[in-house]
Amino acid sequence: MQVALARRTLTPTGLWVFGAAASAPMVVLAGGIVATYATTQLTTLPLVFVLVAAIVALLTVGYTAMARQLGHPAAYYGILANSLGRGWGVAAGLVALVAYNSIQISLYGLLGATLAGQLGGAWWVWAGIALAVVATFGIRAIALSTRLLVAVLVVSLLIVAAFVLTGAAEPADGGLSWSGFDASGLAVGGVGGAVAFCVAALMGVDAPGSMVEEAVDRRSVGRATIGAVVVLGGVYALAAWAMGVAVGPAAVGEVAADPAAGLPYAVLERLGGGWVPFAELVLVLAVVTSMLAFHSVVARYVFAMAREGVLPAGLARTGSATRVSAPRGGSLTQTAIASVVVGAFALTGADPIAVMFTWLSTLGAMGLLCLLLAASVAAMMAPSSVRGPRPGVWEWRLAPALGVLGGLVLLGLMIGNARSLLGAAPGSLYPFLLPAILAAFAVLGGMWAGHLRQSRPDVHAGIGRGTPSTHAVPDAINVSI
Repeated sequence: MQVALARRTLTPTGLWVFGAAASAPMVVLAGGIVATYATTQLTTLPLVFVLVAAIVALLTVGYTAMARQLGHPAAYYGILANSLGRGWGVAAGLVALVAYNSIQISLYGLLGATLAGQLGGAWWVWAGIALAVVATFGIRAIALSTRLLVAVLVVSLLIVAAFVLTGAAEPADGGLSWSGFDASGLAVGGVGGAVAFCVAALMGVDAPGSMVEEAVDRRSVGRATIGAVVVLGGVYALAAWAMGVAVGPAAVGEVAADPAAGLPYAVLERLGGGWVPFAELVLVLAVVTSMLAFHSVVARYVFAMAREGVLPAGLARTGSATRVSAPRGGSLTQTAIASVVVGAFALTGADPIAVMFTWLSTLGAMGLLCLLLAASVAAMMAPSSVRGPRPGVWEWRLAPALGVLGGLVLLGLMIGNARSLLGAAPGSLYPFLLPAILAAFAVLGGMWAGHLRQSRPDVHAGIGRGTPSTHAVPDAINVSI
């Protein structure tokens, strides 16, 4: 059995692409921004994107510093295990599996409903087709997935750029308005919901941390992750601003809430009728590549935790004994989980958007924000053996501390607005199920670590320490020799 993933197969650009593609700019433009304006009626959404991106960027500083030093594919699991303790590591690993799976599976509901609305048929049939496509790519070499992600991401960003330029070129009020960045507009009731949506839009940018074992240069993990946050935060802020300018800042909430208005496609249509079907096609492809990015992260978590014996060892299987092997066991596990969950939602007749997509994506975003907070705390408490001989104050102390302060505010707003996000009735306890689910899996992880300490002390001792020798698998540069 191969014990390492293919070394030196992901360039810095490839790492950045995984983080950006997981966030899916076309999905944020066509779904997230429109839904946020419609739900919150907040005119300062562009400024909220900037503020949330700044806090998330701070949270990723400590996360990527730890990921770079440890080189563990199950990033949060390895980070907490090597800083806060092995029990915390297993807890983080289970929460990460829940969070990443939730976001990935939620997208099947979004894609299925989108294609059913455009082409007809049952949503779960389209979801099943997408599941088969993702499963096929998931067991292949990561280079194949990267090429697909690059192509779709480049086209997505070009469409978003065209949208921004078109909206700015034809402002509804006759001139460019910058009210979307006016701080005084934050003092309204909808800001909490907008914050929650913006947090969800940026989740997935931490994906490069799980690709560290396959990176050409570990140091590029930090640049790729933080770069993805900064670039996407700016892109989303500009897109939200352009949408407000195109229809009028005072009217954007009302227009976004009207399905007949057709945002954002009504703005793109100003460039010509062919842009709308093209953008709709790219949206479908963007959802699929986002699924593939999250699928790849889950597969690596399962692989890395199984390699250490925390999960069944058979799940650490790879495709072959060559350097292009993929974590086949983890990939097939994620596919099986997704199949069961999608099937369960289909059998119960749940709405694929209002229930499946909304609830699962919110659960996943909340979980990943909690993990970023935990990783920042872990960075501040990391022992010298992890931090290295010359640790920087900024990445190991100051940035994580600032990130935790800001992140706690974001988490509080997210939990406080869970009811409106999920469309639950006033007084309903359902929204509190989300943090309860995350807490339950964290406790379960701690209990499992305790069980391993008693029954399998050798496995417990190796929690978070199972990264192989750098020579366990040949480099790409050596294979052709």
